[in-house]
Amino acid sequence: MIGLEPVEPMHEPATFFQEQPEKVRNNVNVHKDSVKVVVDEHNLDHHLVTFVFDALFDGSITIFYFAKEEPNCKFVPVFPESYNPVKFPFQKGAGQKFRQPCGTGIDLGFFELDDLSKPAAGDVFPLVISAETCSPLSIGVNSGGHLPISSPHRQITQAVLEKKDADPFKVRVMKQILWIDEVRYELREIYGIGNSGEAISDDDSGKECVICMTEPRDTAVLPCRHMCLCSECAKALRIQSNNCPICRQPIEELMEIKIDNAGL
Repeated sequence: MIGLEPVEPMHEPATFFQEQPEKVRNNVNVHKDSVKVVVDEHNLDHHLVTFVFDALFDGSITIFYFAKEEPNCKFVPVFPESYNPVKFPFQKGAGQKFRQPCGTGIDLGFFELDDLSKPAAGDVFPLVISAETCSPLSIGVNSGGHLPISSPHRQITQAVLEKKDADPFKVRVMKQILWIDEVRYELREIYGIGNSGEAISDDDSGKECVICMTEPRDTAVLPCRHMCLCSECAKALRIQSNNCPICRQPIEELMEIKIDNAGL
């Protein structure tokens, strides 16, 4: 009789962990796909930032170039001599188009194209957009009246600027951050979590795990962020394979996302 021993995996199994989504209310949102830089028609050497945004309350937008993050999700420029951040007020409303006023832009020719196309050391991004609102809250006082206080909410959009030959500059958003009630959140897209067929493949419109084809998807592959597995298949996959079944990118972590649909 021949005894069989389990075969050890040829790779280090990916870390498997569970995540319970937390609902937060974002008072201001910059549509990242709408962010562009355009030439200032009154100063052709300078560029202006434009984008679409939504806001539940009045607030302000500040444009930074080559800025680094400080405590409390505040940003400071590392080259203030080239561009001092300018703050622009806005009123609440959905689907608003922001465009820097003429004369408030920057001469991008001051920088090397290679420096504009990637973050510098220490997460210094070439373009940073800080959108901030203050939502009116109230607290009780001894007299029975109320005093208004403000709770600042910020959404930070960090981007690089890419240019090829004589083509215009293109903005590529790298990261978005929320600062809500003194808590920092980093926004990460999970492909397939909102519409289970979304961003998986052109002909895949189901909600089932791509391995067993029966159980619902509840586990995302990191760092590619494809939510394409059920938890049981994910546990098996982490031992048997080291690649995402969708894009074949190496797996570093598997994140099971528990969503409570009872209150929806």
